[in-house]
Amino acid sequence: MNLTLHVWRQKGPEAKGELETYQAKNVSEDQSFLEMLDDVNEDLIKAGKDPIAFDHDCREGICGMCSQVINGKPHGGQERTTVCQLHMRSFNDGDEIFIEPWRAKAFPIHKDLIVDRNALEVIMQAGGFTSCHTGGVADGNALLIPKPVADYAMDAAECIGCGACVASCPNSSAMLFTSAKVAQLAVLPQGKGEAKARVKNMTETMLSEGFGNCTNHYECQEACPKGINVKFIATLNREYIKSFC
Repeated sequence: MNLTLHVWRQKGPEAKGELETYQAKNVSEDQSFLEMLDDVNEDLIKAGKDPIAFDHDCREGICGMCSQVINGKPHGGQERTTVCQLHMRSFNDGDEIFIEPWRAKAFPIHKDLIVDRNALEVIMQAGGFTSCHTGGVADGNALLIPKPVADYAMDAAECIGCGACVASCPNSSAMLFTSAKVAQLAVLPQGKGEAKARVKNMTETMLSEGFGNCTNHYECQEACPKGINVKFIATLNREYIKSFC
C-alpha cells in the first residue's frame, strides 16, 4: 500500500516545529508502524535528508518508549496496543496519517517525535519504592498475601510509564500513572510503612512537575496500552486523604 504521512518535525526544544509531508510507498500490511517509519527514514537518508527522530527500544510493547500520537490518538488508538505493536494492516491504501509527539507542558519536545518524559521518573524518585532492608531473598510463601490483594497490586504494576495517559488527558494529568505506582505498594505489607510519605511526596511532585489534575474524562484509561483502570485514581485520592490523619 501507499500512504501519505504528515509528520511533526522540530529540530530542538526551542525551535519552531511544523508538519511535513512524506510518502510511504510499497508498505507491507505485515509491517509494524515503526518498521514502516524505518523504511521512510532509509529513503530520507538516501536522499540526503534528516531522518525522522522517534523513540523506540524493545519493540515488544514492554518499555513504553514508542510514544506517538497517530491520527489524534496516543499509540494509534487501538485497545491495549503500543505503537510498536500497531501493524499496517490497520490502515488502507491511500490513507493519510498524522504523526505527532506527546503534547504536554511536562513533556518538552527534544526533537521531532521524541519528548522528555523525565518528569515521570522524578515522580518515581519521590516515593515509588520501598526503602526497607530485607536482607536475603525470602521464600515466596513466607509473607502470605491474599490473592485479591496480590491481583490488585499486579494490575497496578502493569503500568509501563509510557505517558499515553498524559498525552490523552485534556489537562495533561499524570494521575493515572501516579495512582498506579502508589496503589501498587499501598495494598502490600512491604509498602505500608512508608505509605503516608509516599503518597504525599509523589502527588506533590506530580503537581510541581507541571502536570494537571484529574477531572474524570477517563481518556487516560482509554489510551493506556496496558488497560490501567481509573479505580487506582480513587485509591490515590483515598491514600492522600488518609496521609493527613
